Amino acid sequence: MTTQTQQIKPAALVFDPDPVFGQGLQRALEPLCALVERAETRRLAEALLERYRFDFLIVDVGAGPPEPVGWVESLVDLGTPAQLVALCSEPTLDRAVAALRAGAVEFIVKPCEPHRVREIVADWAQGRVRQRCRFMAPPVADWPPEVQGIVARSGAMREVLEMAVRVAQSSATVLIEGETGVGKEVVAQAIHAMSRRKGEFVPVNCGAIAPELLESEFFGHVKGAYTGAHESRRGLFLHADRGTVFLDEITEMPMELQAKLLRALEDRKVRPVGADREQRVDVRVIAASNRPLAEAVEQGRFRGDLYYRLNVLTFHIPPLRERPEDVVVLAQHFSETLAAVHGLAPVPFDAAELERLQRYHWPGNVRELRNVIERAVLLGRLPSQCCEGRHEAGAPPSRTNGYPTDWSMDAVERDHMLRVLAAHGGNKSAAARSLGISRKTLERKLVQWRGNGGAQEVA
Repeated sequence: MTTQTQQIKPAALVFDPDPVFGQGLQRALEPLCALVERAETRRLAEALLERYRFDFLIVDVGAGPPEPVGWVESLVDLGTPAQLVALCSEPTLDRAVAALRAGAVEFIVKPCEPHRVREIVADWAQGRVRQRCRFMAPPVADWPPEVQGIVARSGAMREVLEMAVRVAQSSATVLIEGETGVGKEVVAQAIHAMSRRKGEFVPVNCGAIAPELLESEFFGHVKGAYTGAHESRRGLFLHADRGTVFLDEITEMPMELQAKLLRALEDRKVRPVGADREQRVDVRVIAASNRPLAEAVEQGRFRGDLYYRLNVLTFHIPPLRERPEDVVVLAQHFSETLAAVHGLAPVPFDAAELERLQRYHWPGNVRELRNVIERAVLLGRLPSQCCEGRHEAGAPPSRTNGYPTDWSMDAVERDHMLRVLAAHGGNKSAAARSLGISRKTLERKLVQWRGNGGAQEVA
């Protein structure tokens, strides 16, 4: 049985200075609406608002000066009941937040297809009124789907992705630099997926493998090459033949192995440990570092010749704090996808919460944001309401007034190390460098605390 709400045909006003886009949007909405009016100027829009009662205001909030978002806010203050759909060809954080404050149910980045606005109106006509703003950005039609699926809307990330598309089908070595958790492996996976390479994508964390085992892990070994080598092993490079090897945290690689990696890159051959002959291999190498590799060369911790061999194409992924516009779409994405995974409702962000998320400096970058949103989804609360008090999302971390006086030095040490480890997204090598200790010392402490029933180790 069809309800009265489902039979309602809305009235819509399209306020956009672009006559071509406005006309296309008007034609798309006419089959759904009892009335669709279009205005290219604010004066005409105001005249139409005096004459008709609209259910939808579809406004380009980037048109100006002055920008229409202030005009929309004034209409809301006057009690205009229409639902706002905000369009913007040059989105900025201020415009997005202002549109949300004005009551926008959608924020859509132009250019976009008219059917996207039509779907919003259709939902309303069927009684599915939207109660929270979603930030919708257009797919880049000319980009491969591997890149379209990456959630990033900032200019800096678009430059990275454009470069990835351009170099993907070459066989050039790529170096990706950026802080822990910014998404270096995601970009590397996209480059491999867009390439013509038929082999596998093999990620290797150089800081997670014991130095004495790295050569065998990379190049393999023959049976009996050393004590415990009971059978032959191909190694990751041979396993990734015709594919891509992703070397994360490459600055953690011992100098001796750096020389062998350089030879493998130049000769396209590897020699398994204990073998008499080299084996030819077709592997593309994508290396990653969470700090500038050139600095490691200057400090004598990384070979200059290997650096120049890797530095054919360098991508720099900026930290999340330098691209706050990505925080909004990432938070939206994580809220919806993680809610679907756990079978729960997404987090209903409001304007104040989005501002808190964007003000926070995110030392763990995208990885930390994902963890914060997942916690919020699981608890059914806003991120600022379910933080652990250590670093409230939405405000810069304040300095502590000190640990309780009844804590032992061991307790202080444990708490501080775990805080630093969490701030680095669980990356033990990065946390150890920040603490000024070796990775082995940090791992030993974690094992000791876990064995004593203390705080759990961050993975």
